[in-house]
Amino acid sequence: MQQVPGTDRAETERLRERIATVLERARRRTVGLTECLDEAELVAQHSRIMSPLVWDLAHIGNQEELWLVRDVGGREAVRSDIDELYDAFKHARVDRPALPLLDPAQARVYVGTVREKVWDVLERTPLRGEGLLRDGFAFGMIAQHEQQHDETMLATHQLRTGDAVLAAPATPVVRTPVGGEVVIPAGEFTMGTDTDPWALDNERPAHPVHVPGFAIDAAPVTNEQFLAFLTDGGYDRPELWSESGWAHRQEAGLVAPQFWEQDGGGRWWRRVFGVMQPLRPQQPVVHVCWFEAEAYANWSGKRLPTEAEWEKAARHDPVSGRTRRFPWGDADPSELTANLGQRHLEPADAGAYPAGASPAGVHQLIGDVWEWTASGFDPYPGFHAFPYREYSEVFYGGDYRVLRGGSFGADEVACRGTFRNWDHPIRRQIFAGFRLARDLRSDEH
Repeated sequence: MQQVPGTDRAETERLRERIATVLERARRRTVGLTECLDEAELVAQHSRIMSPLVWDLAHIGNQEELWLVRDVGGREAVRSDIDELYDAFKHARVDRPALPLLDPAQARVYVGTVREKVWDVLERTPLRGEGLLRDGFAFGMIAQHEQQHDETMLATHQLRTGDAVLAAPATPVVRTPVGGEVVIPAGEFTMGTDTDPWALDNERPAHPVHVPGFAIDAAPVTNEQFLAFLTDGGYDRPELWSESGWAHRQEAGLVAPQFWEQDGGGRWWRRVFGVMQPLRPQQPVVHVCWFEAEAYANWSGKRLPTEAEWEKAARHDPVSGRTRRFPWGDADPSELTANLGQRHLEPADAGAYPAGASPAGVHQLIGDVWEWTASGFDPYPGFHAFPYREYSEVFYGGDYRVLRGGSFGADEVACRGTFRNWDHPIRRQIFAGFRLARDLRSDEH
């Protein structure tokens, strides 16, 4: 291990400990999401839009090997013969079950062998260089990658049929539900980041953005609110939908959020990882696509916030004028500020995390549900792809819509005030909901 004198050495060791912590946390989650199922369930494709869980497992190990063992560590390959099998750009998800994949036992041995080599690489890496080595970026990138696939695997668990295999404590009890909206005055704020060492390329660079004044909902749209749209015929009124949205609603047969079911008595239920639960009125609606969110916004007379509006509401402190890491400040998330990390298996009711509210009084911007925005996925001014084009650049443009804020299934290492997620507007398997915004009236400026 390279020796660094004084304070620099102590800081390097603290960084090394943090890296070990986030890598271990991600791996515990990966193990928990795969050890609970038998081999047949791991190799099955539970949805055509998702990979078999065993593919995700070995892909996690392969990316860790490519970047940390071979690139950062300069070590010999563990399994170079499987690189193409686990290249996400070589094979569509629907085709992956037919590939000669590692079986569950082989995949576990493989990811375990890779991780043992990574511990040795971490011990010997100075973490003080540039590029991939700067502030341990490569290790942070891989921890984020594993957690992102863990959230994808969690979504696959929600799509599978059969008995429940996952469990978690109930979400906090809400004594004072949150509603209404908050006015965010016009002005400039700093969007994106140059200072977060593990921020990914699409979050960079920091740049000033002037945002006109707007109002934004204090909480995400709830099941109760969305049910009102549904019962008012929202799914049967083409005037509420865009042309492409209405075409998709008809083709896909959308009649309610995914996993909602109505019994013979007219009562609505929601399937949550194999368990049928009565619809919770104050819980943020989840598993809705962008087109459904857009139609609801039209029905309500509002709109989806832009990405810049969302980030300003989440990060800008109107009193000090500074831009924070999170709505509540610069401290890492905790169980008091946000519903993250699969601590619970569903969103918490509106108002469950008052300590996580922004200075302006906007709640649950981090965690619970990814929030659809009105914005397409495009680069920031001055964008530079790093460390490879396929993370962000190849996805810019097209029909992608940006989601912000993370979900109950996102880990804090892969969720921050600047973090950008994106998906096609038809996607519902992700843990996505939304909140609304509107332009200010003349008397509100």
